[in-house]
Amino acid sequence: MSLPSDTSQDIADALGYLQHHLQEFMERQHVSESNINSTLVVLTAQLQQLTQLVANPLLPAIPNTPSPPVLSPPVSLFPTLPAQQTRPKLSCPPDFNEEHHNGRTFLNFCSLYICLAPEQFHDEQERILWALMFFKGGCATK
Repeated sequence: MSLPSDTSQDIADALGYLQHHLQEFMERQHVSESNINSTLVVLTAQLQQLTQLVANPLLPAIPNTPSPPVLSPPVSLFPTLPAQQTRPKLSCPPDFNEEHHNGRTFLNFCSLYICLAPEQFHDEQERILWALMFFKGGCATK
């Protein structure tokens, strides 16, 4: 970028300073976009696996996907709070009664819960007994 000959040195220095920082921000944005794209690829693969598992809960477990590549930390112009390693609270499945049209929904919900919280169940019998606790009303209780 050329400046008119009558531009003062202070303005030229300020423009150079701004151009330098603009270039830095553009490079940081490119790194952040690359990190986001890599993470999106991994998340998409995991979502496909979860969708398959929910659709076919009786199939053997899908092996874990490889860990995402180690990414450089995202650049932020604002200070961030420390990340908390908390797990979202899982809600229990709705009560199941004799309505057959709700059977697949109930089964999918139970399967998803068991997959997301395997540490709560020591064996198959505990998983079955846990699911039976939600059989309420009508023929389901019998």
